[in-house]
Amino acid sequence: MRVAIAVDIGASSGRLVAATLKGKQLEMNELHRFGNAFMEKDGHDYWDIDALFKEILIGLKKAKAAGIHTCTLAIDTWGVDYVLLGASGERLHDVYAYRDERTVGAADRLHQNLIGRESVYAKTGIQELSFNTLYQLYAHDRGQLEQTNQILLVPDYLYYLLTGQKINEATNASTTQLLNLQTREFDLDLLQALGLKREQFAELTQPGTSLGGLKAELAETGDYPECSVIVAPTHDTASAVVGVPATTDRSWAYISSGTWSLLGAELSEPLNGDEPRKANYTNEWGAYGTFRFLKNIMGLWMIQEVRRENGESHHFAELAEWAEREEAFRSLVPCNDERFLKPQSMTGEIIAFCQESGQPVPDTPGRLARCIFDSLALTYLDAMRELERLTGQTYEVLHIVGGGSNNKLLSQLTADLLGIEVWTGPSEATAIGNIAVQLIAAEALADIRQARQVIADSFPPTICHPNQVNNRNHLLERWQRINQLTLKETLQ
Repeated sequence: MRVAIAVDIGASSGRLVAATLKGKQLEMNELHRFGNAFMEKDGHDYWDIDALFKEILIGLKKAKAAGIHTCTLAIDTWGVDYVLLGASGERLHDVYAYRDERTVGAADRLHQNLIGRESVYAKTGIQELSFNTLYQLYAHDRGQLEQTNQILLVPDYLYYLLTGQKINEATNASTTQLLNLQTREFDLDLLQALGLKREQFAELTQPGTSLGGLKAELAETGDYPECSVIVAPTHDTASAVVGVPATTDRSWAYISSGTWSLLGAELSEPLNGDEPRKANYTNEWGAYGTFRFLKNIMGLWMIQEVRRENGESHHFAELAEWAEREEAFRSLVPCNDERFLKPQSMTGEIIAFCQESGQPVPDTPGRLARCIFDSLALTYLDAMRELERLTGQTYEVLHIVGGGSNNKLLSQLTADLLGIEVWTGPSEATAIGNIAVQLIAAEALADIRQARQVIADSFPPTICHPNQVNNRNHLLERWQRINQLTLKETLQ
């Protein structure tokens, strides 16, 4: 029986999931789960990339012990972070985490000194975020970049460790803000601005490409299954969008909900004009010639940090249950404000904003959670309005996939505010999308349309129908004022 294994690694955890296709049903089994977090060293934040690779090998050993002798295998992770390799394939540096503060102000310096924002967006269509690879490389040590033979993103590097092959997978490479939408290649002007050369990057590789088997030194141990390694959409959001169970002709948008909330639509052509740039929407490349026209929203990072600061003594489900008992929209914060990107204390930053803006202080875990969920739902409303305006499309259904789809309160709040059906699940959409691409590559599924039907049949979504929101107009006016606040202003 054909087995596909997804290596799915996010910013807070990773997993290896095995799947088999039985008729029209996809059956999945988690083989191995492990934690992930950036670590601080010498004043900078790094990923422990060696530990992540070891966890992949542990998971593959577990697969072999579970009786899986042959399989396909594909990897997805987060975007933008990179690895520099020397001429002999050695890693030249620890892998910076995207929240590292060395990029603070880098975007302004690059655009003032080298190339303007409008020009970069016209070329790439990529949303300006302080941690994009473009700005990370601009902030990187020049001498080290000059010594670099190859620049790989994190999942490319993990593929390299497994197979010995160097690739730049296209969906993730687009998050670098270095790919040109017209040429569908690395933009030479941007590379020149960074002092880089095209040959320092591998060939762009499309999802579904075969990389062969594990490299000899791994295969010869006999510890692992015989793996046929397939290139997944290595950006986790790209895999998650493949995993959206959209099977009707109704127009749909999506939120891939996890540490980040990525809200957008699947398009056949990019939208990289002035209006999308001003709205800070991005055109990341998707699987099978699509574009993920979306906006990054802070996401569940905020509640993850609040939970961590409380010693992780409360489960997420418990916090959501307490939040549901609290007064709705009592306290609100602008989720996408830079102050919430990497604060010393998320709890302290939320309380400080509420004090500065003259709102009631969320003084219990339940009220903090309610503040976050209410604010996220309102942020989703803003982004959906922008999405509809920019695409000229009215969306009838919003799919929420990923771990955040388990948050019933947030999903219902979103349905209520948007006034449309919200379909939630699957929670493991990223791993499922990864697996779907493997099955299409292996010709077990014909195409993405059939894959999504199988996903919907295997993991039926839950539908949240919208309810009326009390005092809606007053709430939206208040929300608008909150988003316009500076630190010195207070609500009137």
